Amino acid sequence: MNPTRRTVLLAGAAAALLPALPGLPAVAATEAAATAAPPYASYWYPDSLPSGTPGTGITWRSLKAWSAATDADLAFNASTVPLAARFTPTPANTTARSGQARIQSLVSFGPTSSNPSQGAATADYYALTHWAYLDELVFWGGSAGEGLILAPNAPIVDAAHRHGVPVLGNVFLPPVAYGGQLQWTRDLVQKDSTGHYPLAARLVAVAAAYGFDGWFINAETSGGNSALATDMLGFMNELKTLGTAQGLRVTWYDSMTVSGSVSWQGALNNQNKTFFQAADSMFVDFRWSQSSLASSATTAQQLGRSPYELWAGVDVEAGGTGASVNWDAIVPSTKAHVTSLGFYRPEWTRNHLPASRTPGDFHAADDLFWTGSSLDPSKPNTSASWRAPAVSVADRSTVASLPFATVFNTGHGLKWYEDGEATSDQAWNHLGLQDRLPSRRWVVRTSGQRPAVTFDFADAWRGGSSLLVDGALDAPTTLDLYATRLPLTADTVVELTYRTDAGAAAVELAVATAEPSAAGGAPPYTYFPLTSSGDGWETATVPLTGLTGTVHALGVRLTASSGPVRWRLGGLAVRDAVLTPSAPTDLRVTGADGGNLRFAWQGAPGEVRHYELYRTLPDGTRRFLGGTCQRAFYVGGLTAEQGESSGGFEVRAVGELFTVSTAATTTHTW
Repeated sequence: MNPTRRTVLLAGAAAALLPALPGLPAVAATEAAATAAPPYASYWYPDSLPSGTPGTGITWRSLKAWSAATDADLAFNASTVPLAARFTPTPANTTARSGQARIQSLVSFGPTSSNPSQGAATADYYALTHWAYLDELVFWGGSAGEGLILAPNAPIVDAAHRHGVPVLGNVFLPPVAYGGQLQWTRDLVQKDSTGHYPLAARLVAVAAAYGFDGWFINAETSGGNSALATDMLGFMNELKTLGTAQGLRVTWYDSMTVSGSVSWQGALNNQNKTFFQAADSMFVDFRWSQSSLASSATTAQQLGRSPYELWAGVDVEAGGTGASVNWDAIVPSTKAHVTSLGFYRPEWTRNHLPASRTPGDFHAADDLFWTGSSLDPSKPNTSASWRAPAVSVADRSTVASLPFATVFNTGHGLKWYEDGEATSDQAWNHLGLQDRLPSRRWVVRTSGQRPAVTFDFADAWRGGSSLLVDGALDAPTTLDLYATRLPLTADTVVELTYRTDAGAAAVELAVATAEPSAAGGAPPYTYFPLTSSGDGWETATVPLTGLTGTVHALGVRLTASSGPVRWRLGGLAVRDAVLTPSAPTDLRVTGADGGNLRFAWQGAPGEVRHYELYRTLPDGTRRFLGGTCQRAFYVGGLTAEQGESSGGFEVRAVGELFTVSTAATTTHTW
C-alpha cells in the first residue's frame, strides 16, 4: 500500500488539474463534514440534473460541481493498493496463448445508488477470483434516474490491483428508450472559453483521487449530429491525452458514429475508427460476425494498432455458459486469435443461482465459467460448447517478491476467523481483503481418483475461507498452488498452516526452481516432507535447504495412509524474516448518529496489507467489526453493552505475513 511512481503521478495530476477547474482546491481534504451516513460508491451526471425529485436513497450530483474537499465519502472510496506488475508463466496447457487475445469484463457489482463503499454484512456477493485471465475490468452501471458516471468502489479496485488488473469507471449515456437525454451528452463534451473540455480534465482528476485506472465511454443516446460527434471526438482526444500522461486508459464503446447517430456497427470501420484512434481500446458491439471481426482486425493493423485492442463483445448476462458463441471468430484454435474478448455481465455465475445460494455454489459456477467443465486448466475440455478462458488465454501472476502470504481469503465469508477461531459470526463481503489466490484452479496431478478441490467456508485459519481437498487419495496427489518468481536466499522459508479433518495423509511441500519444459508440463518439483501431529490446526516451517535461484512454482503433495481424506490448507507464506507492521495512530470518531459511527485514523508507516477494527468489550474480550485497506471505516447498528456508558474501539495494522501491530484506541460515549 505504499505509493508507486504512478500513484504519485496521479496525485500530481489531480493537483495540476484542479486549479484550472473552478471550485476545485489543489489539495483534497481528508475529512468532510461530520456525518454518520453509510458511505456509498460515487455516481454523477455530467452537469445538468434531471427534472423532478430523486427516488428514495438516490442523490443527484453534478460531476462538474464535484470537489474532492467536499466529497464526504472519498476517504472510504479511494483505493490504496497500487497496480501490481504481472508476469506470464509457462502456460498450463498447449492451447492457452500469451500475447494474443486478452479478456475484458463489464461487471455490475450492485445498483448505481446505495452500492456500499466497503462491503456489507452478507456473503452473497460476486467475489470474482479468476483475475489471472483478466486484462481490464469495467465497473458497469448507470441509469437515467440515478446517475450516469460511476467511480468504482475501493474494495474492487484494491482486489483487482493486487492481481495486476486495471479497473475503469463507467460513463453511460443511455438510449432514449431508457431515459437518455441528449443534453447529458452535450454536457459531457462542453468546452470552456479556452476551447478545452473541462469534464475530460474532471474525469482524470476523479480517477486520480479515487485511485482507479481510466474510463469506459459508452455514448448510446440517439439524436446527435456531426457537430456533436466532432465535439465528442475532441473530448475523447483530450481525455486520452490527459489520461495517458498519468498512466490512465480509455475504452470506447461501439455506439456513436462519426455522423453523431447511434448505430452499433459490430465492427471497426469508417463509422467509428476515429473514436478508436482516440482511445486505447474499443468494445465491439454484440452484432459482430466472423467476417466483421476479421475485417476489424485488418483495419486495426492498417491503423498501426493491435487487433487485440478490440474487445469482441460476448453477452453472458442471461445465458452464461449456455450462451451461443462463435468462438472461432474470436479465438480460433488452429490459427492466431483474431481479436480480444469482452464479457458483458459475467456475474451471471452468481445471479443465475437461486436465492438460497451459498458462497460455495457461486465459486463452483464461477470455476466452470473460467476453467471449463474439466475443472483443471492443465486438462482443458477443448470440445465443449462453452470455450472457457483457460482454454485459450494464458494465466498471469503477480507473486514475484518477498514476503508473500495468503490465507486463501476470497473476500467474503460466513464468519470471520483469526488463528482458527471465529471472532465474528456475522456473514460479510469486502473484496479489498481478498488475498492473491491460486490462478490455476485446480491443477491436480495424480494417477488415482481426482479429489474435489474447493474454497471452503465452513472453517478457516484466518479471514473467511480455506482451501479444502476432499477425496479418496488412492494415489499420491500433487496440487499446484502458485506460479511465482520469488527470489531465494539462505534465509528463505515456507510456512504452511493446515489441518486434517478426516483420514490421514503425509504432507509434502512442493517447490520448483525452474519452469516446466513445455506448455502443459508439470513443474520440476522438489518435495519437502512436513512433520504432522494430526491434531487441529498446525503450522510447519520449512527451510528450502539445497535450493538456489528463484522459486517458479509452489504446491503440495498428499499421500494418504487412510482415507477418504479431508485436508484443509489455511495459510501459506514465503519469507526471509518475520516483519511486524507499525501501529496506526489517532483513531477517532468523525461522525456519529446513535449506533452508526464513522471512524478515521492515521495510517501506519511502512508496508501494510490492511487494517482491522474491533469493539473492545467490558469483559476484556474484543469483537471484530471489519477490515479495510483504507484509513476510514463505517460501522452501523452498534448498541451499548449492559451498564456501558461508552464503547471502546481499536484499530490494528496487518502486515503481508498477517502479523498484527499494536492497537490505536478510542472511546465513544453512547
